[in-house]
Amino acid sequence: MKPRLYNNMKKISAIFLLAIFSGFAFTYITKQNITKSAITFKIKNLGINVGGSFSGLKADINFDPTHLDSSTIEASVQSNTINTDNDSRDKHLKSDDYFDVDKYPEIKMKSVSIKHNNGSNYTGTFNLTIKDKTNQVQIPFTYSENGNTANFKGSFKIKRSDYGVGGKSMVMSDDVTISIDVSTSK
Repeated sequence: MKPRLYNNMKKISAIFLLAIFSGFAFTYITKQNITKSAITFKIKNLGINVGGSFSGLKADINFDPTHLDSSTIEASVQSNTINTDNDSRDKHLKSDDYFDVDKYPEIKMKSVSIKHNNGSNYTGTFNLTIKDKTNQVQIPFTYSENGNTANFKGSFKIKRSDYGVGGKSMVMSDDVTISIDVSTSK
């Protein structure tokens, strides 16, 4: 009777250890470090496309296309890095009329979920926070790998009024297109 009990205990222990280690294997995702980033935006003002950028992206990217349920992306950029190649416009955009950079120094986004569409195409649902106003946005993006490097590229639209940026205007569009291009190393 003892040998049978011992064998059963060995089997149960082996199954238990296998379950624990397979759980670690499925939840372990390598953090990716940013090597290059570009965050740009376009908005129509007086019927003309005006563009600009933000710099200094900081992010915690834990993304694995085979384990999307445990993948996460959290990113931020300093709002005072806005650059439209026009110093007086940049100064105005940093004021309390627009981004109020002294009171709201960061623009943040955090993933809620990520789904695979097809090929290298994904859609992420993110909480985007600008001026302490948070809204969920859908961001379609592509993800590609080449050795130890990866590239995320996406574009999406928001309404600036949803975040209290710029007030009401007869000449400036409410729609803003934001593009993100990030290269990482694993």
